[in-house]
Amino acid sequence: MAVLRILLLADTHLGMPGHFPPYERALEPAFRGEVDLVVHGGDVFFRSQVKPGVVLDAFTPLKRIADSGVPVVVVPGNHERSAIPYPLLAAHPSVHIFDRPRTFMLNVKGVTVAISGFPNDRDHIAERFPLLLDRTEWRSASADVRLLCAHQTVEGASVGPVGYTFRSAPDVIPSRAIPGGFAAFLSGHIHRHQVLSGRSLATPVIYPGSTERTSSAERFETKGYVTMGISAGETPGGRICGWTFHPLSDGLRL
Repeated sequence: MAVLRILLLADTHLGMPGHFPPYERALEPAFRGEVDLVVHGGDVFFRSQVKPGVVLDAFTPLKRIADSGVPVVVVPGNHERSAIPYPLLAAHPSVHIFDRPRTFMLNVKGVTVAISGFPNDRDHIAERFPLLLDRTEWRSASADVRLLCAHQTVEGASVGPVGYTFRSAPDVIPSRAIPGGFAAFLSGHIHRHQVLSGRSLATPVIYPGSTERTSSAERFETKGYVTMGISAGETPGGRICGWTFHPLSDGLRL
């Protein structure tokens, strides 16, 4: 049984003071050859207009990882206004960026992986999600492992020091709208690490959380990234066979 090892990070908000060091630490398992795929769940940068040097510094380590044979997938977030700035600086044959709803087909150590997703969508995602998902053409992709990637809020996610939980709203994906057939839904946008699962979710949703704090509302949150294993062959699309949250900083610090 093949197991795909994935590193998931998100909401690095590069360009803000002090955000590059935790970003680089989060990528260390990839540099050590401990993972087979890297997924960045969006908000690579803290705003859509950053200097070219910031883009170059952000994608240089990702390109090094890609050069080593580990593919990298990036979901543009809302802070990038759904597009990576200076895209030519991010260009690499093994760095895959969701510039539109689509499915990337990868062969990772003999495992066929279909990664479907779309850039952050701020226009009534609750009603548009089924259409965006259909536009990825995920159903027509034959693969051992299927992953869904986005930068969105899913019903049941919680944020803030009092644990506000998102329910039905135009900017929230209903849990019942997420189909089965995927091993996992990997997402950024929610800065607190959490895993959503249960009877209302046909596919588990994993938020790695941000790699560093962006506001005082996150002062109690431990920041970090996630590694996980996806087993291929047992079920259609594969299944999560284990995951670990790796802390980069503890709570109660600003």
